[in-house]
Amino acid sequence: MENRIERLESLVALQDRSMEKLSDRLFEQQQQITDLEKLVRRLAGKVREIDADMEHSGGLDVPPPHYNG
Repeated sequence: MENRIERLESLVALQDRSMEKLSDRLFEQQQQITDLEKLVRRLAGKVREIDADMEHSGGLDVPPPHYNG
């Protein structure tokens, strides 16, 4: 009986450690996701700025300089 209790205690301790590791990894992944979301928002903003600049400059309708038309 004593052996069974020690084995159960050992298993519970192992599960506790596993849960802590999983929790730590989940936290790290959430931080990565948050950082990537910020980066995507920044890049999307830059793309919108470039798009707006191209529309204002007329760059979309101007043929390239080597075009002989």
